[in-house]
This record gives sequence, C-alpha cells and structure tokens, in this order.
Amino acid sequence: MKYVFFDIECACVFKNVAKMCAFGYVVTDDAFALLERADILMDPRGKFRLTDRKGKEGIVLPYEYEDFKKYPPFPAAYRKIKHLLEDRESVVLGHATLNDVNYLNLETKRYKLPSFRFDWHDTQFFWMNTENSFERQMGLGAMAEELGVEFVPHRAVDDAYATMRVCEALCKREGLNVTELVQKYHIRAGKIENYTIRTPDSDGLRRYTEEKECIREAHAKAHEAFYRVVNKHMNRRKKGGTLEGKVFCFAKDVEDEVEISTKLVRAIFEAGGKYTSHPAECNVYIARSSGGVRYQSAMGVGAAFIPLDRIEAAMAEE
Repeated sequence: MKYVFFDIECACVFKNVAKMCAFGYVVTDDAFALLERADILMDPRGKFRLTDRKGKEGIVLPYEYEDFKKYPPFPAAYRKIKHLLEDRESVVLGHATLNDVNYLNLETKRYKLPSFRFDWHDTQFFWMNTENSFERQMGLGAMAEELGVEFVPHRAVDDAYATMRVCEALCKREGLNVTELVQKYHIRAGKIENYTIRTPDSDGLRRYTEEKECIREAHAKAHEAFYRVVNKHMNRRKKGGTLEGKVFCFAKDVEDEVEISTKLVRAIFEAGGKYTSHPAECNVYIARSSGGVRYQSAMGVGAAFIPLDRIEAAMAEE
C-alpha cells in the first residue's frame, strides 16, 4: 500500500475555470517513508490572477511566473497525473482536497479529456473528526504549526510534502495508520467519477449536521414565538407611558430566550415603548454582553446599551 499526497496551484480560479500551473505530489509507503516527490509544472494558458478565499488579491506563488510558459499545458501532464491518482495500490490524500479535485475536474472539461476516477481523503477532514470540531476549516499552515511541521506555502510539491507530514503527525498522535484512522472515525472517502464529485462524509459530520439542524429549528421556533408576541402587543402599547419615545432592540440570543424576552417586551409596551428588529433604528439595545454585529450597529446610531443581567436583577426584585 502506498500513499499519494498531492496539491495543485492555479494561475487563476473562477466559478467554472481553474487554470492549473503546478501539480505537486509526494509518494510514500504506508509507514510514510518517502518514495517519490516532484513538481509538475505546466503552462496555464492564461494570466495570473491570484486571490485568497475571500477573493482578495495578494497571494504570491514561489515560482518565476515566466517559467511556466516553458512547459506544455495540462493535457501533457494528464496521463502522468491520472496514473498517480488512479493507481489501485495507492490511497490518495490532500488538504482541503475538494478544491484540488474540482480544479482537476474543470481542467479535464476545459481540454475535453476523460474524467478522473479515484477515491480521496482529506487531512483537513481527518483533523475535524479527531477534534470533533466541524465549525472551522483548519488551514494547512495552522495544522502544520500545531503539529510542528515546516514548509514553504504555495509551492505545490512543498504543500504536498507538508500535507504528508501533517498526516503522519496526526496518525502518530492517534496511534493509528491511515486505514485505522478512517475506520475509527467511520470516514467515507470523497470520490470523483464521470465529472461528478462526492464529498467525504463521516458519522461525526452527520451528528454535527443533525445537531445544527435541531438548533436551527429551535431558533426558528423561538423567533416565531417572540415576534408573535411583538406583533400582537405592539399596537396595544400604552400611550404616554414612562418609556414613550424609547425604541428597544434585543440581541438575537436574548430574543431566543422566549420566557425572558416576551416578558420584557410586554413590559416595554405597557410602559409606552416600542420594539424593532433593526438595531440601527433603536435607541436602547439590550444584550447579555457587548460585541457583535447588532451591538455595533446599535452603538453606531448612539443607542444606550443595557446589560440583560441588570434588567433580570431588577425584575427579580419586583
């Protein structure tokens, strides 16, 4: 059994275009002993427009861009890459591998080449499962730093090598090899076939997704219950009360605490105050703590901030 780690760099990436300029790979045995490593460079047949994940320019590849024009384009490297990734004796791995598999897919379509067909794993997804944390995607640099691995970012072969070392360190930390790690966390490999891509899956990810859906449903029910009270009592508020002219807004998590929020908003209406869901329209903002988008929006229009615990203490004394 061999492991093939790979990484791809592109001159530019758009929604339906990914012009590859480098395919870096590292081949090891199942004990992570290095067997082969190389950078396959190619002419992307397009201008370099390098951006980060937010679309901002600034990424610099550690290559001389003019050198890429000395190499043939992707079709010349296609057979070699296909052989590496479709070898049945190999396990294919990358980091944030879905991106690279998508680049391969787009380039085969661009040059009207047959689809790739192979299963693949993702060290980023391995990390999520071992940490039981699916909220945040851990970058290769952050994982490398965490596990004590050094590398040159954005050189394809070095990224592939760092991915291998990260995978090795992760397996060592778990006391497992790749196959055992996959089995322990019930990870299903990603797959590409007939230009169709299936993303990796696991029991942990499914549990996280189900829990997140339950939270979303609970939030939706709380939101509906709170605004049902607001809509019912808004036009029945007392005129000329002690809160006349005051427009309140709550933080979302306060709105979701229906037992507290509905009691509080009724008291506001009974004293002549109003309620808005738009913090930029309020002059009194209530939250458990400062911070957040809603807080900043309310403070931006000069609203007064009242911590919820102060109100809860006053209500408890009544």
